[in-house]
Amino acid sequence: MKYIDSHCHINDEHLLMDSEAVINSAKEVGVTSLIVIGWDLDSSIKAVELANAHQGVYAAIGFHPENLDEVSEEAILKIEELAKTEKKVVAIGEIGLDYHWFKEESHRNKQKEWFIRQINLANKLSLPVSIHARDASNDTYEILKAHPVKKGAVLHCYSGSVEMMKRFDGLDLYFGFDGPITFKNAVEPKECVKACRLERLLSETDSPYLAPTPFRGKTNKPEYIPHIVKQMAELRGQGEEEVAKAIAENYERLFSVEP
Repeated sequence: MKYIDSHCHINDEHLLMDSEAVINSAKEVGVTSLIVIGWDLDSSIKAVELANAHQGVYAAIGFHPENLDEVSEEAILKIEELAKTEKKVVAIGEIGLDYHWFKEESHRNKQKEWFIRQINLANKLSLPVSIHARDASNDTYEILKAHPVKKGAVLHCYSGSVEMMKRFDGLDLYFGFDGPITFKNAVEPKECVKACRLERLLSETDSPYLAPTPFRGKTNKPEYIPHIVKQMAELRGQGEEEVAKAIAENYERLFSVEP
C-alpha cells in the first residue's frame, strides 16, 4: 500500500535536525511521497532544500496567516522566484485565515489581503494552494468564491462542519484530515471524513503537531500516516487499501506529482 503525507512540517525545529531519519522512517512504513509545507520565507527555503535532498519529497511555499509580521511585496516576490526556479515546489501554502488567535479586525483584514495576494500568485504560477482556515470558514469560502483557484486547493486539517464542507465541495476543493480524526471525542471531524467524497480525500499529519492516537501528546511524524488512513477507512466502512489508493490518486491529480 502507498501512503501519502500531503502536509507536514519537517522544516520545523522539532524535526529538522533529524529530518533524514524522519523521512526514512516514513518510507519504511510505506509513505511514498510527502509535501513539506512552509509558513514564511525561511521555512519555505528549508522546505525546498529538504525536497531537493530526498526522492519523493516536495515543497509548498508561502506565508501562513499567523506569520505575517515579515510579509511584504518583496518577500512574496522571493516566494514567486523560488517557485519559478525550483521544480519540486508543487503548491503555494500554507496560506489562509486564522481567527482563533487574532480577534482584531485590522489583523483579520491583513490576513484577507495576503491570502488573496497569494491565491493570485498561485494562479499566476499555475500551482494549487494549501489552505489554513481556523475559525474562519465563512470568510475563507467567500474569498475562494470571489477569487477561484485555477489549479485546485486543499483545505488542510479540515475542522469545519459537514454542512460547510458541502459548501466548499461546490468549489471543487480537496479536504485534508489529520490526527484529530483518531481522537475519541472528535465527533465533527469523524463525521466529515464519513461525508467527504472519496475523490476529494487527502491524508496528512501536520507533523510535528496533532499526533494521532496512540501517540497523542507526542511529537508527530509522517510515519504515523497509516494510523490516520486506517481510521479513515474504518469511519467510511471501506477497505484501507481502497482508501489509500484513492488518496494517492487525489494527491497526484491535485499536485501533479507521482505518489
